[in-house]
Amino acid sequence: MSGGEQKPERYYVGVDVGTGSVRAALVDHSGVLLAFADQPIKKWEPQFNHHEQSSEDIWAACCVVTKKVVQGIDLNQIRGLGFDATCSLVVLDKQFHPLPVNQEGDSHRNVIMWLDHRAVSQVNRINETKHSVLQYVGGVMSVEMQAPKLLWLKENLRETCWDKAGHFFDLPDFLSWKATGVTARSLCSLVCKWTYSAEKGWDDSFWKMIGLEDFVADNYSKIGNQVLPPGASLGNGLTPEAARDLGLLPGIAVAASLIDAHAGGLGVIGADVRGHGLVCEGQPVTSRLAVICGTSSCHMGISKDPIFVPGVWGPYFSAMVPGFWLNEGGQSVTGKLIDHMVQGHAAFPELQVKATARCQSIYAYLNSHLDLIKKAQPVGFLTVDLHVWPDFHGNRSPLADLTLKGMVTGLKLSQDLDDLAILYLATVQAIALGTRFIIEAMEAAGHSISTLFLCGGLSKNPLFVQMHADITGMPVVLSQEVESVLVGAAILGACASGDFASVQTLHTWGFVERF
Repeated sequence: MSGGEQKPERYYVGVDVGTGSVRAALVDHSGVLLAFADQPIKKWEPQFNHHEQSSEDIWAACCVVTKKVVQGIDLNQIRGLGFDATCSLVVLDKQFHPLPVNQEGDSHRNVIMWLDHRAVSQVNRINETKHSVLQYVGGVMSVEMQAPKLLWLKENLRETCWDKAGHFFDLPDFLSWKATGVTARSLCSLVCKWTYSAEKGWDDSFWKMIGLEDFVADNYSKIGNQVLPPGASLGNGLTPEAARDLGLLPGIAVAASLIDAHAGGLGVIGADVRGHGLVCEGQPVTSRLAVICGTSSCHMGISKDPIFVPGVWGPYFSAMVPGFWLNEGGQSVTGKLIDHMVQGHAAFPELQVKATARCQSIYAYLNSHLDLIKKAQPVGFLTVDLHVWPDFHGNRSPLADLTLKGMVTGLKLSQDLDDLAILYLATVQAIALGTRFIIEAMEAAGHSISTLFLCGGLSKNPLFVQMHADITGMPVVLSQEVESVLVGAAILGACASGDFASVQTLHTWGFVERF
């Protein structure tokens, strides 16, 4: 830069807390990702279907990755910070110290993870009430939402956790509080996972009916009575303490957060597709389905008017894109299921050796092995006799049945690498068929979907993408910037900084399509 003719570059930081790691990115004013870092986070499974994490461990990882991505940057040029995270439940006492969510009394483990299914009895009782709020979650509440988990804590950890609790945060809201000291919640988290209504607020009768009248009595102070739209600037920005932790300057704008899948949806659904010869050019944004696929998969469709889809969450007003209603389908395990099937096979050690020898990931090796054994037929036909039902962790959408189990049919006595590759293919196909099942339910209810926009870790796997295109019969669009979730988080920070008028002016960042 010479003679002050140009404005100094402006940067934004996005932090994404996934199931197994925290990732951060530095993004410039045009939405280009300049630096990336990731850090694993701990998970505990003290018993089957109990999945826990530590908010202190997660925050420490956020600090490590943020410091890495801003190395060598003039900190005065960093204008905003945005967080997204899994919709896990964080429990703190009245002094904001961690409380145990486990029978062992380990307060370090104070987070019930999103995929935790301990609250089966509680969610069944909630669904038996047939309360009117349930129509906004597809008619049936999921065990992965927060109300059943809260009820489980009250019924099972009354003395060690419930009676001492001062604050129950969705993980994205915990992060924005940790950064700013502001306990305001994001509309995204409360609407999607806590039964809050953007139009009517909390429904007292629901909490009383399910046995959590405690929240009503204290005006919802423990779960949020100040609610802000995603991207809104929080308080006075970054506190001095959080700034030291993160390696940033105090006062930087911090945004009200998003759930991770919603950050991915925001990062892709508004893509500028002009000039690429795509079918969706000229079609409304409501014809797009954003599929955010990692450990699990989320299917985000938006509409101008509310659409009620049985077994599909929502409609949620302004929960992802301001002014639009969101429906959210989902599959509880996708990436986790593929890992489970591959790693549990007898030929997995051989696969590891061969992939390592070729300096390939195991999935790149499997994809090339499938190409080798398919002969003249399309690769999809290799599974003509082998079929997987993928609901190993229940069905989130559109059956909304957490009791369902997985199944494989068509097994033979052989257990070689060919069998492993074909089982892997059948699992990917089963997941794609699950996506088709969700799309059919959404279209039957009134959505009109013509194009899939994929992002997340699995969207980097060409076989996964191709099977989704083949099985849904729809074109699949990928963004040139593969880290769409991080771009979504950075969009929030950019919006909070005041450098952009609104989220809508930003969510075309990072898009040149490729297939």
